[in-house]
Amino acid sequence: MTFQTLNDVDLTNRTVLLRADLNVPVNEAKLVTDTTRIDRLKPSIDHLLKQKAKIVIISHFGRPKGQVNPEYSLSFLPKTLEKQWKVPVKFVTECIGDDAITEIENTPEGTVILLENLRFHAGEEGNDADFAEELSALGDIYVNDAFSTAHRAHASTAAITRYLPAVAGLLMASELSALTNALEAPKKPVVAIVGGAKISTKLSVLNNLIQKVDKLVLGGGMANTFLYAMGHPVGKSLCEKDMADEVKAIQKKAIAANCEIVLPIDRVAIREFTANAPSEIIGLDHIADDQECVDIGPETIKQIEALLEETKTVLWNGPMGVFEMNPFDNGTNKVAQAVARLTKKGQILSVAGGGDTVSALDNAGVIDDFSYISTAGGAFLEWIEGKTLPGVAALQEASKKAA
Repeated sequence: MTFQTLNDVDLTNRTVLLRADLNVPVNEAKLVTDTTRIDRLKPSIDHLLKQKAKIVIISHFGRPKGQVNPEYSLSFLPKTLEKQWKVPVKFVTECIGDDAITEIENTPEGTVILLENLRFHAGEEGNDADFAEELSALGDIYVNDAFSTAHRAHASTAAITRYLPAVAGLLMASELSALTNALEAPKKPVVAIVGGAKISTKLSVLNNLIQKVDKLVLGGGMANTFLYAMGHPVGKSLCEKDMADEVKAIQKKAIAANCEIVLPIDRVAIREFTANAPSEIIGLDHIADDQECVDIGPETIKQIEALLEETKTVLWNGPMGVFEMNPFDNGTNKVAQAVARLTKKGQILSVAGGGDTVSALDNAGVIDDFSYISTAGGAFLEWIEGKTLPGVAALQEASKKAA
């Protein structure tokens, strides 16, 4: 990873255009229900304020599809930002143009400026050069601190770097460092734990990971699909039977890459899909036609825990079972707690993210005990698929020009 960060430039008295991801979850009253993305921006905000930089934040919210839509206005955010960042925040009703420039110029030092939703302009998602140039008129330097949008080639993540010096924010830098340490330059052995419903949505992930890791531990519906392809019955469990040939191809590639695929050796099965439904532990070949698997069993948990004791790096994406229903979160919880314990001992580096992963680890009570948990969904998945992220590539290209 070769790009400059906030720590590499002097920003004293400069106007910084900070790309943040404030596409946060809200309830019907437009109250923020999870401030994680806001809280993780605070180190960059504090750093910039310490340097007496003027901070102008640009972000998107929802999908207004290039049209002004009050439902997607960012005007509800300043109170929450002020509470979490302990700094005054001024909202500006436009994100380009003379009025926005005037508002920025007239805002006193020490006040963060939040501009209106970028996606009110079609040029944002179109990665339009003219729109990017208009954005660039708002500041002296561009800082991208929104890894979660880095997989999008949008004007505020890609094209803008043609018009302003560009560096990574502290959050972006920490995210990329964690992912690089987990996948590109990890301490071995490396274990990837991948769960979730379908392998069809994660084919690229699996095909990339088997080239990078020593062991691939599978859970959830995708494990059922692998077991089915190997001839084991799955009852009425979630299973993509039409993906059997893809499974066999992945297994063949894994053998060639010297990557061991670890599958459940026992499972928790139920007949009624409800919380606390009667359940039984079954072996791989003992499931009734009217049963479905909802979690990994105790022997599988022991197998994974033993494997983790010999591991140096763990990359986690997706739950081991139906973690949303008690007690079928047990497998996910136990494995997550084992990873957390070994992380706290300094034995392994653990990085997690994507999809339901954050919710599953929060449910397991280990959200603060992994080395790094990414709040990025699509960007995290595309990274572990091995794709080039436009927002990251733009920062790298900007750094080359500055060198």
